[in-house]
Amino acid sequence: MSSRARHSIAAVLALALALAGCSGGSGSPAGDETRAPAVRGEAAPTAGSPFWVDPQSDAARQVEQWQSQGRTEDANVLKRISERPVAEWPAGDDPVPDIRRAVKGAAGKRTVVLVAYNIPHRDCGLYSAGGARDGQAYLDWINSFADAIGDARALVILEPDAVSHLVDGCTPAEYHGERNQLLSEAVDRLKRQPGTKVYLDAGNPAWIKEPSKIAEPLRTAGVARADGFSLNVSNFQTDEAVKAFGTQLSELLDGAHFTVDTSRNGEGPLLDERDESWCNPPGRSLGTPPTAETGDALVDAFLWIKRPGDSDGPCRGGPSAGTWWPDYALGLARRAGA
Repeated sequence: MSSRARHSIAAVLALALALAGCSGGSGSPAGDETRAPAVRGEAAPTAGSPFWVDPQSDAARQVEQWQSQGRTEDANVLKRISERPVAEWPAGDDPVPDIRRAVKGAAGKRTVVLVAYNIPHRDCGLYSAGGARDGQAYLDWINSFADAIGDARALVILEPDAVSHLVDGCTPAEYHGERNQLLSEAVDRLKRQPGTKVYLDAGNPAWIKEPSKIAEPLRTAGVARADGFSLNVSNFQTDEAVKAFGTQLSELLDGAHFTVDTSRNGEGPLLDERDESWCNPPGRSLGTPPTAETGDALVDAFLWIKRPGDSDGPCRGGPSAGTWWPDYALGLARRAGA
């Protein structure tokens, strides 16, 4: 998408319609994501949100289990997560089953929110290490990812942390050229799907503190051909801080739009504890519910990208990254209603 198109009123309206689907009125290792067994029943979509709600999520399954155990109050509190649209993180070598299930569930009436998280040398070997074995395996994976979307309406967050780890030096220099090429090709491949919007991840303002440091790397990775960039994935920075950072970065990127992960930022970041403050911090809460009605012309959506209740990693008593942690989920949901 050209910079002129981003600035045009027509482009803004087109994007809003694509996200809303004509319906009335969602820096840290992101975590490997796993799929829960199916549950019965339908989770009602959030009023005003164009995004699909997964009735088979870990949170929905937990609600059903607690209801059967007589934990009615806890089950009702957890519905603050289970009845909201949360991103799907297709796992493993084959992303197709998870994506097809989401697309089928959306039934052409909702937009599915997906995260492509499989870049080689992912997370610099830390809690969420892994990814495709090499560049060709990654391109094959992205091709399967895009094919599975088909003509459905989808919003894809492309490779959380990948560009930021180039900027902060965590990813070794010998991998930089390949990563930029892979991200650029991934943008182009995903954009061949007629209903797909793509946002290249740009970290968060507590990680890459100066927008100018990540603007050119984003350009090199193909952000100009995407629909914009994403911020705050799996992190806790406030809406205000993220929007201020995103607005500055947008100015450096010819007016590019962006999305904000608001899944767990209701209380903002954990203060006065710099070491792993991003990893399962206590006392946090759910943030702004997912919506495409953001009140900011540059912010295309508030989204729940990190699945609230999935662990950030084995810290503060948590399970491995991406594993469902019901006690943490309940705390997030309970404090959101305080």
